[in-house]
Amino acid sequence: MSFDPVHLDLLRHGDTGHRSYRGQLDDSLLELGWRQMRDAVLGREWDAIVSSPLQRCAAFAQELAQARGLPLALEPRLREYHFGDWQGRPVDAIAAQEGEALARFWADPVAHPPPGAERFDDFAARLTAAMNDIAERHPGRRVLVVTHGGAIRLLRCIGAGRRYTDLLNIDVAHASLHGLSWPPKAAREGSQARAQADPVDG
Repeated sequence: MSFDPVHLDLLRHGDTGHRSYRGQLDDSLLELGWRQMRDAVLGREWDAIVSSPLQRCAAFAQELAQARGLPLALEPRLREYHFGDWQGRPVDAIAAQEGEALARFWADPVAHPPPGAERFDDFAARLTAAMNDIAERHPGRRVLVVTHGGAIRLLRCIGAGRRYTDLLNIDVAHASLHGLSWPPKAAREGSQARAQADPVDG
């Protein structure tokens, strides 16, 4: 089995003007957000674009793909984490009404997710499956992946072999780019070791 990783640039969407856990709510970009994303891609080149279908990602991805003549795929598994009962609520209001629960979430989001929220194992599984499919479709190529802050934080944890609990310590500003090789090095090395250990039928 050969391993030819794809180089991904993860791009977070620009500013939407909201200061709450937006999750899978379908917000549009502010004009500031459009400028941030356009500035972020200046002078950079890719072979393809894959985007979350939420409009704060997809609208820019469609504009860029059309302008550069690049193939574009909308990937539902790249949607943001679902924050359950906290989705759409201002953080200040959550802090005032559920301060202890919010503090536990910030300390360990895996063990203490918001009420009714997506399980982090499920979040990680769908992101990993999406990345695997992108890598399979675009081996050895450069792909722009337009997605969300929480998704990028978790993918960076997976790529670096870090615990999911580290994700809130990773800074992902609006319209920031984050390079990632996929499959992650540790996963490729593990798969190679398993392939060498398995007998091959002649």
